[in-house]
Amino acid sequence: MEGLIIGYDGKRAVANNTGLGNYSRYVIDTLSIGFPRNTYRLYSPTLRENPRLEPLLMRANVELSGPSSAFGRRFGSLWRSVGITRQLNADDISLYHGLSNELPLNIARAAFPSVVTIHDLIYRRVPEDYKPVDRAMYDYKYRRAAENATRVIAISRKTRDDLVEDYQIDPAKIDIIYQGCDPRFGLSVVFEEKERVRAAYRLPKRYFISVGTVQSRKNQMLAVKALERLDLPLVIVGNRKSDYAAEVAAYITSHGLTDKVLWLDNVPFADLPALYAMAEFSSYTSRYEGFGIPVIESLSTGTPVIAATGSCLEEAGGPGAVYVDPDDVDGFVENARRMSGDRIFHDKYAEKGRHYVKRFSADEFARLTMACYRKAIIEKII
Repeated sequence: MEGLIIGYDGKRAVANNTGLGNYSRYVIDTLSIGFPRNTYRLYSPTLRENPRLEPLLMRANVELSGPSSAFGRRFGSLWRSVGITRQLNADDISLYHGLSNELPLNIARAAFPSVVTIHDLIYRRVPEDYKPVDRAMYDYKYRRAAENATRVIAISRKTRDDLVEDYQIDPAKIDIIYQGCDPRFGLSVVFEEKERVRAAYRLPKRYFISVGTVQSRKNQMLAVKALERLDLPLVIVGNRKSDYAAEVAAYITSHGLTDKVLWLDNVPFADLPALYAMAEFSSYTSRYEGFGIPVIESLSTGTPVIAATGSCLEEAGGPGAVYVDPDDVDGFVENARRMSGDRIFHDKYAEKGRHYVKRFSADEFARLTMACYRKAIIEKII
C-alpha cells in the first residue's frame, strides 16, 4: 500500500520534549523515511515551534495541521476528543493513529480505520503516583481507545498482557512493537565530545548514572542508598521539583552523601550519549515501566545497566543488564561492585547489550508499524 494519507494525534509531538513526544516524533521520523510515498499529517490543537519537530516538518511528506474551524481553535481539547473526527473525514485520510493512549471518543463511527498505541497501564499498577481523578480519566480514555481502535499497538509484551488482563482486549487485536531510541546513542562518542561534556558538568573521573524523571515509581532511592557502601559517585539526570525528589535530596543530605552525588537538571538531549558512554554503568530500577527507553539508550552506548525486576525491563535490557528486586539494596551493591571493579564482568554485559539492542532498529519499527496499518485497513474493509 502506497500513497496513503495517515493522520496522527500530534499534540505530544508539538508540546512534549520527552516521553510521549519522543515516541510521536520517532513514529513520524521512521515511517516518513521508510515509506516515503505516503503523506504523514500531524493534527494538533495548538501550533507552535518545537526544535525537535521542525526537521521532520521540512520533509515533503510530513505536514502539521490545526483545527479547521473557529470552534476547534477556541476549544482545542474538545476538538481533539470529538471534533477532529469530522475534519479527518473531510481530509479523506486513510488511517488515524493515536500516538499517546487516546483516540477521539467518536472514532468508532469514522469511515477510516484507527490504531492506538498504548504505552502502559501504570496508573493501575502504581496508583499512589496519580490523583484519583486522573486515574479515573485515564481508565476511561485508555479503555475506550483500546476497545474502539481497529488495532492496538502495545510497546511491550507486558503492556499487551496488562491490556488483556485489565481491559479484556482480544490479544489477536494487539501488535507488540518495540520502540527504538534516537540513533545518536548508537554512534561512537568521540574523545573531544566526552571531554566537552565532562568539563561542562564537572563530572568525576568515574561514576555511574541514573537518567529519568525523579519520582517514586522510578525508584532512584535504591541507588542513593547503595552509595553508602560504594566508592563510586552517582550522577542523577532528572528534575528536582517533585516531592519525591525532595525526599531523595533530604536522604542524601542527612546521610552525608552530598559529595557522592552530582544532580543534573535540564540536560540537553544532545549531551546524553556522552553522559551514558562515560559511566561505568547506568541504574534504572523503576518499579514499573511500559518499556524503559533509558535502558535501550544506555546499552546502545555500550554502557551496561542494573535494572529492576517486576515489569518489562527484562524485555528492554535482555542479557545486557543485571536485574535486582527494586528494594534489594544488597543485590544492587553486589552488582555495582562487580560492574565497576571487574572489567571482564563489565565488558561481557556491555557486549551482550550492544548486540541485543540491535533488534530495536528504526527499520524494524517502521516495518512492523506499517504492517499494523495494513492489517487495520484490510480489517476495516472486511
